[in-house]
Amino acid sequence: MAQSTAAKPEVGTARLAEDTEQGRTTIASSVVQKVAGIAAREISGVHALGGGVSRAFGALRERIPGAGTADTAGVAVEVGEKQAAVDLDIVVEYGASIVDLARAVRRNVIGSVERITGLEVIEVNIAVNDIHLPEEDEETEPTGSRVE
Repeated sequence: MAQSTAAKPEVGTARLAEDTEQGRTTIASSVVQKVAGIAAREISGVHALGGGVSRAFGALRERIPGAGTADTAGVAVEVGEKQAAVDLDIVVEYGASIVDLARAVRRNVIGSVERITGLEVIEVNIAVNDIHLPEEDEETEPTGSRVE
């Protein structure tokens, strides 16, 4: 992950979104994490989030009833009172321009998190961990005779 000169927000478990005489609204860090993950996946060319190990654990977690989903695999956030920083680990589809894809992901994550939570996103760091090849999805033919 690249070091940034921007100040990181203070880490908290929930952000005070609104405090009025009619009540208080807080936003958990996990909500920001989930919004960022969904926004990243919306961009064409992003095959998956997370490195190989986190994707494997996520696939395993999805099979266990009540264990939750892998919505936040490959997404880390730091949330302060008014700001957030997001770190993403992504797998890119082969043929996509990584630079253009990273710009699009960054733009979408910033827009979605700011619009939904009201937090200012000060940085989105993207680490490309792998490239997904089309032949990885193809099923192999069964062995044996091809005709009956």
